Amino acid sequence: MLERLHPGIIALCIQITTLLLIASVIVSQPAIELSLFEWSLLQGLTAGLFSYALRMPVWWMPIHLGFIPLVVVALALNISSTACLVLFLGLLLIYGKTYKTQVPLYLSSNRVTQALQSLLPENSRFSFVDLGSGCGGLLSHLAEKNRNGVFHGIEAAPLPFLISKLRSLFGAKNCAITWGDFWHQDFSQYDVVYAYLSPIPMAALWEKASKEMRPGSLLISNTFVIPGVAADKSIKLDDFSNSTLYLWKI
Repeated sequence: MLERLHPGIIALCIQITTLLLIASVIVSQPAIELSLFEWSLLQGLTAGLFSYALRMPVWWMPIHLGFIPLVVVALALNISSTACLVLFLGLLLIYGKTYKTQVPLYLSSNRVTQALQSLLPENSRFSFVDLGSGCGGLLSHLAEKNRNGVFHGIEAAPLPFLISKLRSLFGAKNCAITWGDFWHQDFSQYDVVYAYLSPIPMAALWEKASKEMRPGSLLISNTFVIPGVAADKSIKLDDFSNSTLYLWKI
């Protein structure tokens, strides 16, 4: 049942449930004297435990732990609603529909770029797509170094898309950035598909790749494996996030 619900809905239910639980304790146990901030910390801890018990992704725990305490701090500091709105809009521009896709903004390291470059054909023509191309650093570098390739980036977050688009306009002519949802893109036109997503969509990515990618083409995932499908090759990288590239030959 829970698997069918969006994690955001589950998180909202956890917050509401724990708020009501802490409120009932405050009303029924007036002898317990805690400050508002201390009560908020207790609510955050309870919400974090609920999140763990319901097996939500581990990164939800700090969100639950800090959400209400941060609200209390913001109210205590009398931070203006305008500043909060600006912060929210800024996060929306940077992360886009992360709440829906469950894929945050990850930036590939220079080590990843170097490893990918070593995997690309040196002389023959090929096409490469980056699913969620971020600010376009990886694509712009690969396009400059591999003029025999055609590079395509797909990005849905507004600010990273704008940065990568400007980068492509003033960079190599064999690189193009598209605004949109890569789930609507036909993978059959690419020789190499690169993804740096999250654990959530990997099974669906494999299903799409298996149906659309041509025999002999290459699917590469940074860090995240496909459940139940062993990679044909893995490359461990010594970078800031201890990345591993997983390769599947279609």
